[in-house]
Amino acid sequence: MAKKKFDQGYLQEILRNFQIRGKTASVVPFGSGHIHDTFLAKNSVKGCDSYILQRINTTVFPDVEVLMSNFAIVTEHLRKKLAAEAGSNHQMEALTLVCASDGSAYYQDRQGYCWRLLVYIDDTVSYDRVEDEGLAYQGGRGFGRFLYLLSDLEPERLIEVIPGFHDIDHRLDQLDRAAGEDLLSRKEGVKKELEFVAGRAEAMRKIKEMGRVKLLPCRVTHNDTKFNNLLLNRQGEARCVVDLDTVMPGHLAYDFGDALRSLANMAVEDEGDLDLVEINMSYLEQFIEGFMAEIAAGLTESEIESLAEGCLLMPYLLGVRFLTDHIEGDRYFKAAYDGHNLQRARVQLRLVELLEKNVKRIACFISATNQKCRCCHGEASRRNP
Repeated sequence: MAKKKFDQGYLQEILRNFQIRGKTASVVPFGSGHIHDTFLAKNSVKGCDSYILQRINTTVFPDVEVLMSNFAIVTEHLRKKLAAEAGSNHQMEALTLVCASDGSAYYQDRQGYCWRLLVYIDDTVSYDRVEDEGLAYQGGRGFGRFLYLLSDLEPERLIEVIPGFHDIDHRLDQLDRAAGEDLLSRKEGVKKELEFVAGRAEAMRKIKEMGRVKLLPCRVTHNDTKFNNLLLNRQGEARCVVDLDTVMPGHLAYDFGDALRSLANMAVEDEGDLDLVEINMSYLEQFIEGFMAEIAAGLTESEIESLAEGCLLMPYLLGVRFLTDHIEGDRYFKAAYDGHNLQRARVQLRLVELLEKNVKRIACFISATNQKCRCCHGEASRRNP
């Protein structure tokens, strides 16, 4: 769905179909997201909230009913848990969905566009990149706390909004199909990458197999734990996890590995010089400390074992997706130039190589941090789900 321009009159008319308080003075484009059209509706009445208005991308999320049902279930659960927890602020720590006039979770306008409205969480910031160890630690706490709060939400209540999103066999099948068809004759130029993927395919099935034989519990997971999906206050403290569109049943290792994939890489996603792709182990360890402080007491031993595997799986999985898209002609991920998605794939596969060299160290650090969190009598111990 292409980005569209909407005038103030149109956007104000959309807002009148939601149960808002006060009066919105202006509606302006907001954020840098690539999926939905997002606007900040500023309130002119003192003491009334401003709002985030989004036109839902129905190309990516064609079943809006399922998407918004999941969204409503998750946000309601988070707010109830936070409201019952002493010292918490559910207005700052969870998204608040504003219902349409008819009580539904979204509004469909006369042109068929679907819109949702959220309360704007003021006085927060987000970062595209981790800038210091303190932010890495807060990233761990933010995502760990989010998963802790959802640990007693039954996964069966949510529907898989994007089937096979982190399914390794599904993603490998897509790559095999694309390479087999080779409609744009790009296969010849990616032989090295295809060999790299094939050589690790069996090892990368470990988490899925652990789940299949019930060694790993199915949990409600975020499934897109990039660092910029965490809001922090002005003091740099984790406050609220956002972008809940892919919250659905999964394994904890997915969120853990995806977060580390995004924050520990010191290069940009499409770095042309692979020698500049490096892992910041200090950031990685600080994230682990923060993450385990929030959720360690509720993890099974098999989940602890799976976390280091998740560090390998998630860059591998994203590399497979970028490589598939390159072969198919850049259908899913936006490409600024020919070979853009191939370069993205190479960066992710280089991360896999670097993490493989450090995976034993990562696993040992996770184990040591887990023992410390479980043996202490601090906050994590009091939060056993």
